Amino acid sequence: MTIKAGDRLPDVKLTVMGKNGPEPVVTKDFFAGRRVALFSVPGAYTPTCHKKHLPGFIAKADEIKSKGVDAVAVTAVNDIFALDAWVKESGGDGKIEALADGSATFAKALGVELDLTDAGLGVRGKRYSALIDDGVVKWINVEENSSEATVSTAEATLANL
Repeated sequence: MTIKAGDRLPDVKLTVMGKNGPEPVVTKDFFAGRRVALFSVPGAYTPTCHKKHLPGFIAKADEIKSKGVDAVAVTAVNDIFALDAWVKESGGDGKIEALADGSATFAKALGVELDLTDAGLGVRGKRYSALIDDGVVKWINVEENSSEATVSTAEATLANL
């Protein structure tokens, strides 16, 4: 079952980059008491993610936050080293928080896993954007085709706020 508006996020362990290296974080704690614009990409450095999806959120992060959003975060089925480096190298340091879902546990718990094994990429997460308010999904837009970014872009996020 795919997560939908009104659902509470499942308690899943993700990884963030702390000051001293990788740190585990539970979704319940990460989203507690915050409004977070969350977007998911199939993978760091993959074409649509790298050329369109992340750059849009970096460019619009301040505008999104001006609409009462506390944080903008990206999740992907990548290790935190790759995800954090991608965000920083793309100019998102201090604007976008990276949530690594290394084993696709979060993607599977949300029902948005994407099997790209035939393409040599293994199980990933679908491309989507969502507003999470204190751990509850207010809205979520999942792309029909995860190689495109249309309903899950920063512009679409702003239109939903």
